[in-house]
Amino acid sequence: MPKVKVLSAPSVRRLPSYLLITRAALEEGLQYISATRIASELELEPIQVRKDLAITGIVGKPKKGYPVEELVNAIVHFLRWDEVNNAILVGAGHLGSALIGFPGFRSHGLNFVAAFDNSPQKAGTRIHDVPVYSLDKLQEKVSEMKIALAVLTVPRDIAQDLTDLLVSAGILAIWNFTNFKVRTPEHVVVQNEDLSSGFAMLCVKRRIMELA
Repeated sequence: MPKVKVLSAPSVRRLPSYLLITRAALEEGLQYISATRIASELELEPIQVRKDLAITGIVGKPKKGYPVEELVNAIVHFLRWDEVNNAILVGAGHLGSALIGFPGFRSHGLNFVAAFDNSPQKAGTRIHDVPVYSLDKLQEKVSEMKIALAVLTVPRDIAQDLTDLLVSAGILAIWNFTNFKVRTPEHVVVQNEDLSSGFAMLCVKRRIMELA
C-alpha cells in the first residue's frame, strides 16, 4: 500500500494567503514574485514561505523568485480549487445560510447543491437558490447526487447523530462547524472549525496591545 505524504497543517492554512498576494501581483502585471515579498506582507520569514510553497511542487528561480502565473496555478491545483466540489449543508440556520451565501466559496470550487434541516418550515424552501430538504431525504439525495462532502452546522447535542447519518449515507469528508469534535471512521475526513478561537486570539492580542 503506498505511503500517504504527511503535510503540515499550518503550511496548508497559509497557502490561501499566498494565493491572495500572488493574484494581486498578477493583476499588477508582475512576472515574478519573491518569497521575501510574500513573507514581508504576512510577517513571516522567507525560508518559511519557500518551505510552504515547496509542497505545491513549484520551484523558484534564483534572484527572480516564482513565476507569478505558474505560482497561482500551482497553489490552486494543489488545493484542488480548480475542481468543482459539490457539497451539502446540514443545518440551515443563520450560520448555514451565511455559508451557502458566501460567494468566495464558488471561486474555490465549493458548490452547494442541497441543504437539509429538521424544521418543517424550512423544508421545501430555497436559501440563495439552494433547495432545502427534510433530514429524512438526506440518504436518498446524497446517493442520487453522488455527494462526498458535507458541511455541518447543527447544535452540538445532535452533531454526532447527524455525523453518523452522513457517514451511513456515504459522505467521505465533513467540514464541522458545530463546536463538537465528532467521531468518524478512519476513511472519513473531518475538518473541525471553532469560530470562537479566532475571536479569542483577537481579544488577547488587543489586551496585550492595551497593556504595552
